[in-house]
Amino acid sequence: MCGILGVVATTPVNQLLYDGLQVLQHRGQDAAGIATAEGGRFHMHKGPGLVRDVFRTRNMRNLTGNWGIGHCRYPTAGSAYSAAEAQPFYVNSPFGLMLAHNGNLTNADELRQDMFLQDLRHMNTHSDSEVLLNVLAHELQVASTSHQVTAEIIFTAVAGVHRRVRGAYAVVAMIAGYGLVAFRDPYGIRPLVIGRNDTPQGAEYLVASESVAVDTLGFRLLRDVEPGEAVLIDTRGNFISRQCAERTLHAPCMFEFVYLARPDSVMDGISVYETRARMGDFLADKLKRTLPHLAIDAVIPIPDSSRHSAMDMAARLNLPYREGFVKNRYIGRTFIMPGQATRRKSVRQKLNAIAQEFRGRNVLLVDDSIVRGTTSREIIQMAREAGAKKVYFASASPPVRFANVYGIDMPTRAELIASFRSDEDICREIGADALIYQDLEDLKAAVRSVNPAITRFETSCFDGHYITGDITPAYLQSMEDDRARPSSRTADDGEDGHDGHEGHDGEQLDLNLGR
Repeated sequence: MCGILGVVATTPVNQLLYDGLQVLQHRGQDAAGIATAEGGRFHMHKGPGLVRDVFRTRNMRNLTGNWGIGHCRYPTAGSAYSAAEAQPFYVNSPFGLMLAHNGNLTNADELRQDMFLQDLRHMNTHSDSEVLLNVLAHELQVASTSHQVTAEIIFTAVAGVHRRVRGAYAVVAMIAGYGLVAFRDPYGIRPLVIGRNDTPQGAEYLVASESVAVDTLGFRLLRDVEPGEAVLIDTRGNFISRQCAERTLHAPCMFEFVYLARPDSVMDGISVYETRARMGDFLADKLKRTLPHLAIDAVIPIPDSSRHSAMDMAARLNLPYREGFVKNRYIGRTFIMPGQATRRKSVRQKLNAIAQEFRGRNVLLVDDSIVRGTTSREIIQMAREAGAKKVYFASASPPVRFANVYGIDMPTRAELIASFRSDEDICREIGADALIYQDLEDLKAAVRSVNPAITRFETSCFDGHYITGDITPAYLQSMEDDRARPSSRTADDGEDGHDGHEGHDGEQLDLNLGR
């Protein structure tokens, strides 16, 4: 999961890209980068840390030009903490390319071998995004019969990428002398939306991971990039699109709606806020069917992503909704912490219980999901210490039992509390008095109720069905083996991965491509 952004405007875009990455910061907190173009020259700055820490005034002044791309990184492939793997990535042949990518390639190792042995391309990092960039560069080189780039050449190259690449990918790329290209994998697993702003100087376009960037930057949401589609915006603001995949199946990642995306975003025509509210309705109905004997005094969310599910759940159960935890917003997200010990330490730094809401009560705590179980266990213990008589726990999504291979950091079954346990075992493990999970079919129904046109979803972490059809037991085992190796990141780094790097200069690139 990363955040990507691309803008073609009539005025300088450095501030637009910076502001857009700020509202996409929840999608990645390890590194950030911006690349802009002015004539035939690319400018880039990137480095480890939050957006606010990577960029200084001097960096922004150097990012000149009216079009560019941005990226905030959440590592799921390559080394966990390496400034070299901050994006965008660059290659100078053909034409000069910059690329930013959200997702995970499942055949990256095979492609890397092909690049080296057949395409004679060398890569400097372990990032699958650099692999993707080199595949695109090679396909452009093959499609081009001259030194000129055209829309037809670009669409042909993207079609070549779709034929060779497997996995999940949403991409924004800059082609020197031409403009911006954005495309999405044939399954539409990772999100990508298009916005437009009409000015006296002409139309401006924006592509981003989530519609919240479109809204906050003053653009109008047009639509989503379709699975397998490529959209081109040249430097004069001309917009053209084409379906480049031979076969497509629209199956967006379900975990985007459960947890990853901001609630004020709309992706694939689905309001994240409305979806999470409907999850609460379905979960309330299941609780009434299966656990009608529970005497619940209050419904309390685990802030923040479960709040909307908890509110609708309380209303449907005709129970009081109460805020029982205060969140310290200056502590990072525990879900993407590098190690269990750090995660345990951070939970109590991040949340504090309001004792008045727990003392002498039976409470139903609602969370968006239970992944490793560590956070759930700590929060339940906090509720008991605050005086709760009984602590019941509800998950707005089904048990997470399987590895995710499409860009979410839960790659091994050994780390997932539900992998080899029954619901009763999980309830005992986290210390709850009762536990209820959302049913997968109810989760799908909740999302479909917002947009009935979407009938398929990528739900592999819940059901073990990998939508791309190419995931083998050997591949999953190799992921587990990689995960088991010592990490390049230490526990002291913290979640944001930028401790000790305040004001880091990052990497500055200024290339004149002679166009």
